[in-house]
Amino acid sequence: MKLTPLDIRKQEFKKGMRGYDIVEVDTFLEMIAADQEDSLKQQKEARDRIVELETQLKDYRQIEKTLQQTLLQAQEATGRTYESARREAESIVREAESRGAKIVEQAGADLARLRNELHRLNARKESLIGRLRVLLSSELDLLKTLEMGGGEELGLSSSLGTGKESVEIDSILKNIENDRTTQTH
Repeated sequence: MKLTPLDIRKQEFKKGMRGYDIVEVDTFLEMIAADQEDSLKQQKEARDRIVELETQLKDYRQIEKTLQQTLLQAQEATGRTYESARREAESIVREAESRGAKIVEQAGADLARLRNELHRLNARKESLIGRLRVLLSSELDLLKTLEMGGGEELGLSSSLGTGKESVEIDSILKNIENDRTTQTH
């Protein structure tokens, strides 16, 4: 049986002839009752504090669980973001390499085309130089003939020095041009 402070205070003992001093017993019972009240009050406060601490602990555990879930979600999101960025970077690198290869290929084709054009222009230049030499040589020959007083030869070859109807100059130029085109191929 559990005694309460009230039970202790109301407790009465039989009176006997040579019994204990009633005032002393009542005082002692009052002290025990007060001590019991204090103990019960402290127990109640401790129980209330335990309930409060258990509630806080439950809240902290819930917060911890939420934080762990948030951390896990953040790690997963970071992993997904990293993987997505890695895939995108690889795609960009592949595209850049492809574009670079196309640019190099186009530059190579342009270079070959320009080299061919350069060779063709050089051959044409050489051909024109040859023609001009022949023409100038013919004109110089004409001048020499005129200076020496060879007007009678002009009557025999009216096209001398003019470049018109001159079979020899045209055939020479064609031969030179044919020689050059066979050399460039």
